[in-house]
Amino acid sequence: MTTDAKSSPRERLLEAAATLTYRDGVAIGVDALCKAAGVSKRSMYQLFESKDELLAASLEERASAYVATLLPEADDNRSPHERIMHVFDQLASQAGAPDFQGCRYLAVQIELKDQSHPASRVARQVKANLTGFLRAEAEQGGASDPDLLARQLMLVFDGASARAGIKADTPTGLLEPTVAVLLDAAGMR
Repeated sequence: MTTDAKSSPRERLLEAAATLTYRDGVAIGVDALCKAAGVSKRSMYQLFESKDELLAASLEERASAYVATLLPEADDNRSPHERIMHVFDQLASQAGAPDFQGCRYLAVQIELKDQSHPASRVARQVKANLTGFLRAEAEQGGASDPDLLARQLMLVFDGASARAGIKADTPTGLLEPTVAVLLDAAGMR
């Protein structure tokens, strides 16, 4: 991992946390984080109350970029059906990258187990926001049960992400027909 000498210690720590936890998991040590960031432990603790807070801040900082890669533009004039399909097309595209290791927000929730952990709370909110988007689109598209459809779609999203992340399967060719069946069964237009 390379760090930009011009970036601040805070930015370098956030980048190191994002990179190392995505690659190695949340159990990464403070020493490794500080070494990768080129920052002393003392500086880290001056900037962040704890490693947990650093992890949460790193996830939060990347949330809007993550969402922007998945969601369509707000005013793109596509149908709710097409807008939902866009999310899954984006996932399939991301999953094809050689360094794809699944959804970092799902991985954090799975690894931490503790729902009160600051990073787990951030991850849960990001996933809740994605579920909210799917629910709103399902409602707009006339789904018979928008809440159920959103939950089903999240199950497919997380399952596809996890399986692609562990290189057990690739979602290409699987996601579109699977999501289409759910949308059709829900009466989406």
